[in-house]
Amino acid sequence: MNHHLAQLNLAKPRFPLDDPRMAEFMENLNRINELGKAAPGFVWILEDDTGNATAIHAFDDPDILINLTVWESVESLRDFAYRTEHVDYVRRRHEWFEPLKPYLVLWWVPAGHIPTIEESKDRMAALARSGPNPGAFTLSKIYPPEA
Repeated sequence: MNHHLAQLNLAKPRFPLDDPRMAEFMENLNRINELGKAAPGFVWILEDDTGNATAIHAFDDPDILINLTVWESVESLRDFAYRTEHVDYVRRRHEWFEPLKPYLVLWWVPAGHIPTIEESKDRMAALARSGPNPGAFTLSKIYPPEA
């Protein structure tokens, strides 16, 4: 396998993270991250010492949360996202998060490459600017790895 799939997901909480309305999400975040780490095809996740990335502020808006991961394939990411307990949180994301467009970007990286936050921000900006393309796409418009 020459390529892996990088994924950046953005979320803007509707309430402060310590607000009781965010409690269910926050109480389960590390557990769901651990479920992802144990999933077939998982490669890497950006996290700090707390086991998540909620303290990492990558955008001008300090409320934007990031989830940056690498997977062996589109199928492995889809299987985790939509065929595990994770899907319950996807379905309920509007309870906790404001709608953002785009909020998800995917791109191929050479196997073994760990994407940086700046790289992921550039990919999100490319998707926002030009729509899905071989360097920045979504689950609904997937491009194959470039040779």
